[in-house]
Amino acid sequence: MLTELVDQLRQSLGILQKQDIQTVAQQMKRWSSADADILLGDDCAAIPDGTGYLLFAAEGMLPQLVETEPWFAGWCAVMVNVSDIYAMGGRPIAVVDTFWSQSQALSEALWQGMQAASMAYNVPIVGGHTNCRSPYSALSVAILGRASRLLSSFNARPGDRLLMAIDLRGKPHPQYPFWNAATEADPAQLRHDLAILPHLAEADLCDAGKDISMGGVIGTLLMLLETSGCGATVNLDAVPCPQTVALARWLLCFPSYGFLLSVRPECVESVRSHFQQRDLVCEAIGDVQPTHQLILQSGAASSVFWDLSQQALTGFAAVTPSDIPSDTRSE
Repeated sequence: MLTELVDQLRQSLGILQKQDIQTVAQQMKRWSSADADILLGDDCAAIPDGTGYLLFAAEGMLPQLVETEPWFAGWCAVMVNVSDIYAMGGRPIAVVDTFWSQSQALSEALWQGMQAASMAYNVPIVGGHTNCRSPYSALSVAILGRASRLLSSFNARPGDRLLMAIDLRGKPHPQYPFWNAATEADPAQLRHDLAILPHLAEADLCDAGKDISMGGVIGTLLMLLETSGCGATVNLDAVPCPQTVALARWLLCFPSYGFLLSVRPECVESVRSHFQQRDLVCEAIGDVQPTHQLILQSGAASSVFWDLSQQALTGFAAVTPSDIPSDTRSE
């Protein structure tokens, strides 16, 4: 059973698409300055700015989603960018959008979805690019934010507990691997739930994590391990999962609110309590190890899912401690 699940996860589109990043990673490494303070491979570019950081990120939407569900695509484009900012311990400032469409009607639906998410998350749309006479439909959104202390995917270290924080008050999308706990939620609830992340960073309760992306919790963990230069063991039986969703699908799902945090053992209960006070689920699902392997366990069975010493994922490998700005390094 575990062997079949591992094979299914390895061949998933979300994992395969993460490997596509290797092409860009090689080019960025070639042209980036050797002494640059901006680490490559995090959820956002964290640009040192006085006593804190400007956070800059962008996301593109699946063309099929833009074509078939433009309102939902517009909402998601803003939502995923907002999540990236909070995942790094920041707070969003504003977004800009770029979209192409083949009709005015599709453009209107995209815009209405973006506007609804902009209002729900209280993040203004301040500019962008519009083309309503395109031979194809496409949408991307970029975001600017600010953080005083970072949650970074470069800071996980052996001995950390892996916590999965998730909002199970939602429902699965009928077609796409998406758990929707956002579009019908109270906007104030959405904002307050996300505010937990910068609070954890500023209170020194956590300095390492990522938001769960289209690679699902397993793909997201692999990215975290790759940039931190670590391995991990994950107990699949401990992964919080809705009763209505099969585990295989859930492990590949993009949740509208989902974060994977690497937490020092002495801070685990305090971190969990912050999420639980908001009626969010936060459970320990594994441990960071001084290896390069991600090992999945279920019952008495275990399997090496990925060995990063043998096969890269995104190509953004770990940096040495001397390469990391002192404000972002774990001490």
